[in-house]
Amino acid sequence: MPGPMIAYCGPAAVPSDLWARWNTDPVVITALAMLALYMARGRSANARAGWGAIALMLFIFVSPLCALSSALFSARVLHHMLLVAGVAPLLARAFPQRHTNPLPLAVLVAVHAVILWLWHAPGPYTWGLASVPAYWLMQLSMLGSAWLMWRAILAPSLPTGPALLALATTIGQMGLLGAIIVFARQPLYLVHLTSTAAWGLSPVADQQLAGLLMWVPAMLPYLGVGLWLAWSSLRPSESAL
Repeated sequence: MPGPMIAYCGPAAVPSDLWARWNTDPVVITALAMLALYMARGRSANARAGWGAIALMLFIFVSPLCALSSALFSARVLHHMLLVAGVAPLLARAFPQRHTNPLPLAVLVAVHAVILWLWHAPGPYTWGLASVPAYWLMQLSMLGSAWLMWRAILAPSLPTGPALLALATTIGQMGLLGAIIVFARQPLYLVHLTSTAAWGLSPVADQQLAGLLMWVPAMLPYLGVGLWLAWSSLRPSESAL
């Protein structure tokens, strides 16, 4: 049975056509090319991070992952986790916070959590895939809120304690959301109801895989940054001994 039509990424991919399903949307390609030109002119604070963000966005939006995310909720969650835990911190390093943020870090963490939970609730999730504007509202709100949060966390002026607390809070709320998805006993994301079978998965198994991705692997970037911040905070005191 053919899978559903997703407004932006198109029909759900099946194994036989996955590697032919590259996204050639000229708007996305132009936007990434303009960002690359901006990077090439030396406008970023960390060129390596900026180019890494561009490469990751090419994988998320241009590669066949886009079509696969029309078929599988687990692929969509992978897409989202790469966006908020990969692209966002890389952009935060490339374009860091220059001035004091008018919003407290706690507010940024809370706003990002609300946006993440909102777009993974079944109703808003389905609506977010129903039209191109809704799709980009989903993508840009998750990326924008994550970028603002990561910029604040990585700001040199921020003490290590609040940064670690923000990372731990984000790990906790993402883990809770992932656990809820893992232990759901019935299909929640009906837009993928008919497309999982082609990949040898039931809708519930697809959800469980998605929840596990959000619960465990997605925490690794936050944990890694937390350990790096903690280690960096200890180095001056070590040199003073």
